[in-house]
Amino acid sequence: MRLVIFDIDGTLIPGASSEARFARYLWRMRALGPRQLLAFAWFVLRYLPRFGRHVMQKNKAYLSGHDYGHIVDLARRFVADVLSETLHAPAVERLKAHQAAGDVVVLLSGTPQFLADALGDALGVKHCIGASCSTQGGYFTAAPPRRHPYGPTKVDAAETLAETAGLPLAEAVAFGDSINDAYLFRVVGEAVAVAPDRRLSVEAEGAGWEVLEPRIKA
Repeated sequence: MRLVIFDIDGTLIPGASSEARFARYLWRMRALGPRQLLAFAWFVLRYLPRFGRHVMQKNKAYLSGHDYGHIVDLARRFVADVLSETLHAPAVERLKAHQAAGDVVVLLSGTPQFLADALGDALGVKHCIGASCSTQGGYFTAAPPRRHPYGPTKVDAAETLAETAGLPLAEAVAFGDSINDAYLFRVVGEAVAVAPDRRLSVEAEGAGWEVLEPRIKA
């Protein structure tokens, strides 16, 4: 039995991120209005000095003012009706193979927790860790997320997962698509780059990591 960690965006879901697609879904459902758009823009202006180039990944302010339970319900509908049709088949096949082998499979992503949970339910994955968006009194706020597994902070989350599961991180398997996943790749026993970006492709070649479905060079 091993700990197996799957990234979501770009790994299980090709193309646009799950969060970007969910935001478009909310727009079509008329769940985004001037309040959310202004909060989103203000977040960028306020937190750009703090987060720099990562400010957009941290920006969950488009959810501000929404009831938490309502967004969770919409997320489950979105995953069932939209996202499930876009899953990356080769990555899902590997996930199912690890489940069949009795490994402890975890989804670890910077996407909001409610999206990670909804996708986990669709894939039969019990353990999911995503961004913990700021809430107050059952409603989302425009503040930065309380937890955001992204880049090096994924390693911290993975260490906690390994300790909780009682499984060595040095024997774990990690699947990811971005150079930001290289932080995690360097501390696990087996790394699989799924349709990796250019920088991760170079890193994978040098480190001897498996590449699943390499990107076609232009």
